[in-house]
Amino acid sequence: MITGASGNVGTALLRRLQRDPTEHDLAGVARRPPRDGQPYRDVAWTALDLAAPDAATALGPVFRGADAVVHLAWMFQPSHDTAYLDRAGIGGTRAVLDAARAEGVPHLVHMSSVGAYSPGPADGRAVDERWPTGGIDSLAYSREKVAAERLLDEHERRHPDGPAVARLRPGLIVQRDSGSALLRYGVPPFVPASLLRHVPLLPVDRSLVVPLVHTDDVADAVERVLLRRATGPFNLMAPPPVTRDTIAEVLGARAVHLPRPVLRAATWASWHARLQPLDPGWIDLAFAAPLVDTTRARRELDWSPSVDAVSALAEVVAGMADTAATSSPALRRRSVAAELAALVRRGPAAHRKHT
Repeated sequence: MITGASGNVGTALLRRLQRDPTEHDLAGVARRPPRDGQPYRDVAWTALDLAAPDAATALGPVFRGADAVVHLAWMFQPSHDTAYLDRAGIGGTRAVLDAARAEGVPHLVHMSSVGAYSPGPADGRAVDERWPTGGIDSLAYSREKVAAERLLDEHERRHPDGPAVARLRPGLIVQRDSGSALLRYGVPPFVPASLLRHVPLLPVDRSLVVPLVHTDDVADAVERVLLRRATGPFNLMAPPPVTRDTIAEVLGARAVHLPRPVLRAATWASWHARLQPLDPGWIDLAFAAPLVDTTRARRELDWSPSVDAVSALAEVVAGMADTAATSSPALRRRSVAAELAALVRRGPAAHRKHT
């Protein structure tokens, strides 16, 4: 059973687990299940918003008889409606835990994030899974990932006979098919995707360093956790660390030093003016998130990334420029016309209400 099975990681995980149709019976939970197309066609779907107050009750019969639950579901928008994001991220994780425990599911795999970690060390060294998970206060996503980790901690203390829990803490997860979704999360609706092929300058603080991993490699790690019934936390990232200059090279742009406070102030002003959907807290997270040591995943899961970080970045940038997509509503193709129509009907993505 996979929550959020129609999203970025869910899509890659379905592709991977369907390579041998005799190995897994797949069921998915999504707020808007895909209607057709691969890898979604042969999945038993349940339409459910995990932010709903009765989500745990609704999940009970869905989880019944499951050998494992992979909890991927998460929301990034509307970034101004943090109450809804909290209900989906924190409340949804609580609902998944409660339902899995009530139905006797033996194994739970939770998708955490490097965003759950406290800011990295000043010397930039990679941290292992013992690094504190205090997150950063300025971003709802980070606060919610931290709160979800605390729910898992409480579950393991109070219910040692309940579902055994694994936690994956990947860096930024990217693939070509997530191109359109990433545009909707972070680019104004009136900006054509093709402009990514013509970026002359990249004004970003020179200190930026980001951990990144390809979605297929995250799906590989999930499968290895499932097959081994592994538990505990696992860091995931691909080498090399992605720097500002790496991003500029992939974009074919010239890097220009723009101090982080100026970049954040510009993001804050444009976000509050409803000109773009990116919460300025993402700027804070980009500069605070630590690089991670993946020794435990390599040793206990025999995992290693098949795609290096630069290649993964180039792939997703090309996917964004091409508005790459799938038949999933979560990964649907972006167009300026459709985005502007949605803006007129429902308002900016960062403010839209979900029903």
